[in-house]
Amino acid sequence: MSESLSSVISPLSGVFYSKPAPDQPAFVEPGTAVKKGQTLCLLETMKVFTKVKAPADGVVAEIAVEDESTVEKNQVIMKIQT
Repeated sequence: MSESLSSVISPLSGVFYSKPAPDQPAFVEPGTAVKKGQTLCLLETMKVFTKVKAPADGVVAEIAVEDESTVEKNQVIMKIQT
């Protein structure tokens, strides 16, 4: 069975947050093992927060955007080694 990278795509434009609150740890970091459906980050648009969930089981290989940066719809925000 070969491993591959699965891209996590932003479902909407907004601000990327790696943590649930400023005083809490990040949902995931590179090297974190994740399960399909696990929350990876939050996107905020017009004061509404949307959870972005893992598309598959794997390990976070890369976080492609900076915390609190603006992302566009369909932008790759992270990659998961599956």
